[in-house]
Amino acid sequence: MESKHRILSWDEYFMGVAAITAKRSKDPHTQVGAVIVGPDQRILSIGYNGTPRGMNDDTFPWAREGETLRTKYPYVIHAERNAVLNFRGLMRELHGATVYVTHFPCNECSKELAQVGIAEVVYAYNPYPDSMETRAAEAILDAAGIKTRVVPVPDITIAGDYEA
Repeated sequence: MESKHRILSWDEYFMGVAAITAKRSKDPHTQVGAVIVGPDQRILSIGYNGTPRGMNDDTFPWAREGETLRTKYPYVIHAERNAVLNFRGLMRELHGATVYVTHFPCNECSKELAQVGIAEVVYAYNPYPDSMETRAAEAILDAAGIKTRVVPVPDITIAGDYEA
């Protein structure tokens, strides 16, 4: 029996989950999603960029420029870090996993991904390819033996695909 629709590849599926997860972020400038996937194609954890649990997002700044304490940077947890922190298993279970993330990880997230044993980073976009943070992240990932590759966010429609 032939299917009437195209089945997503695992890469498309997990990058799509990362992209949908990014939509939970309240950051008006940059919405990032991350999905950690085990070698058996099972989702282990997800995360998006946002403020820590219990903080009212509306009372903290989302500016990108200005006095440091009036910007988002001291308060926001990156998607990759949130995915690691949201994981509810034993840390050793992350060893050999793949993280799908909408944006190339920064150097701080790259250190954490290396520390927990992530084997591969699959990303859709690198907004700052020439920045010092990206160059440091590339060096960290390379030194830790973590593979990287690009998979674009799939062009999929979810609304309207289901009958009422």
